[in-house]
Amino acid sequence: RFTELGLPSQSGLNEELIELQKDLEKLESLVVFCHNDLLLGNVIFTKEENDVTFIDYEYAAFNYQPFDIANHFTEFVGLDLENMDYSADFPSEEFQKNWIRVYLAEFNERTAISEAEVEKVYRNVQKFVLVSHLFWGIWALIQAEHSSIEFDYLLFAKIRLDEYFARKKDLLKGKTQPEATAS
Repeated sequence: RFTELGLPSQSGLNEELIELQKDLEKLESLVVFCHNDLLLGNVIFTKEENDVTFIDYEYAAFNYQPFDIANHFTEFVGLDLENMDYSADFPSEEFQKNWIRVYLAEFNERTAISEAEVEKVYRNVQKFVLVSHLFWGIWALIQAEHSSIEFDYLLFAKIRLDEYFARKKDLLKGKTQPEATAS
């Protein structure tokens, strides 16, 4: 029934995973403790205390550092299935690089972060955006079969997998940001 909706077959998804893994193995990415679900609702900012708290650690585990960053950026689009628009709501390159610079300063406990460091992490993050879309797309297919929560998991899977394939095509052309697409 998934293929009737224009979704890839299980064997097609397996091939994508293998291809993506081969590409990602070439990257030099740190493995760190990651939240793995940094949607905006799981990040609580207290203005009075100028403090950020993360909640809901059910997916927390060791993972590649650029995955957690990439996944956070993909979550900017939200979960309103009728209005998910990655071309409009995904953070710009400038925003991402500024965010990465601040992140690296905190992570490395130093303020002098070179453009080369930011660029390397940024390029790795763009590849891991693919992982985020593929991971959550597959997760949604599984949820569509097993979850009792009322949510259109198949539509969510289609949105995330469509974004995966669109971004993959652009990344293979050497672009770090996808061309604008109609949603």
